[in-house]
Amino acid sequence: MTNSPTVVLEAKNLVKRYGSVTAINGADFELRAGEVLAVIGDNGAGKSSLIKALSGALVPDSGEIRMDGEPVRFRTTLDARHHGIETVYQDLAVIPALDIASNVFLGRELRKKGFLGTVLRQLDKPRMRAESMQHLTDLKIGVKSATQAVETLSGGQRQGVAVVRSAAFGKRVIIMDEPTAALGVRESGMVMDLIRQIRERGLPVILISHDMPHVFEVADRIHVHRLGKRTAVVDPKVRSMAEVVALMTGALEPSEEEKNGGA
Repeated sequence: MTNSPTVVLEAKNLVKRYGSVTAINGADFELRAGEVLAVIGDNGAGKSSLIKALSGALVPDSGEIRMDGEPVRFRTTLDARHHGIETVYQDLAVIPALDIASNVFLGRELRKKGFLGTVLRQLDKPRMRAESMQHLTDLKIGVKSATQAVETLSGGQRQGVAVVRSAAFGKRVIIMDEPTAALGVRESGMVMDLIRQIRERGLPVILISHDMPHVFEVADRIHVHRLGKRTAVVDPKVRSMAEVVALMTGALEPSEEEKNGGA
């Protein structure tokens, strides 16, 4: 008998309405330990609303979110962060004029010990730089120094800094929202490598993407979102790219197993 996969983050029957518009229409979701789960759907399918609910940026009207089998309620993104969920947003949310270390520890700056830190509130910049370089090295992001201004980096390296920040503080789940949308081919390849390295470290990744080749390159399973809910979960080793697009548009019906969340 095979063991059931460990579910890290799940949602059941989430609903979110804005007046007469239903953004989330009884959506289910399941993220397993150590996997890359791609979330795909046409524009207006409600996948962004679903991800916002899972990251604390939106509070559902009804339904349940669980972490490690225990019910949780995220009223803010800070609540989700406290549960170890970190999000890398499409617009990166880095500050170009600041150096790499300042961006990695943005909003979570380390202070010096003793009087200098507690009373004078002085930052422990050497420690922030050292820890930032360690994280950058761990994820194989090639930068010379954590004192470099982010504005001097390439698009791929900037995305790398945003990913490093999430990987440094995300202890349970990393959410990546269209991470290659503004990048070229080589830099997109860098981000795909980052996603693999995060998975190798044992952290599950939720990847929201319109780029089907990237989805098939790194995803272990694909969550197909349509009309505000999950319509299927498919195995990219079993389904072709054309079939997954057809499932996404409604041109193809999923199997019963896919409808119920896959194997």
